[in-house]
Amino acid sequence: QVQLVESGGGLVQAGGSLRLSCAASGRTFGSLPMGWYRQAPGKERELVATISPGGITSYADSVKGRFTISRDNAKNTMYLQTNSLKPEDTAVYYCAAKRSVFASSYDNWGQGTQVTVSP
Repeated sequence: QVQLVESGGGLVQAGGSLRLSCAASGRTFGSLPMGWYRQAPGKERELVATISPGGITSYADSVKGRFTISRDNAKNTMYLQTNSLKPEDTAVYYCAAKRSVFASSYDNWGQGTQVTVSP
């Protein structure tokens, strides 16, 4: 089990940027597939971006070119750089980890950090 704690959310105007962080406990962080999800009011949780232990990334079409996921295994921390933010990016953002590269789903979750983008 890995403990995840997000930070970096806040209120920003459209076009602005935020850098979200996800601090993880445990010595196995570097071997875990990680991801960022978000959930807007009244909507289902959606996958935003993923990063493999080796640094391979993927993105939802809605954030490609604007968001960048990264990880620093020495610091047990994952990041989500969000640029050119839009009001529709408003949501609670969650970091998630799979228990191993063989796992089919994410089963470790943080508590979430709120991102609010004003028009």
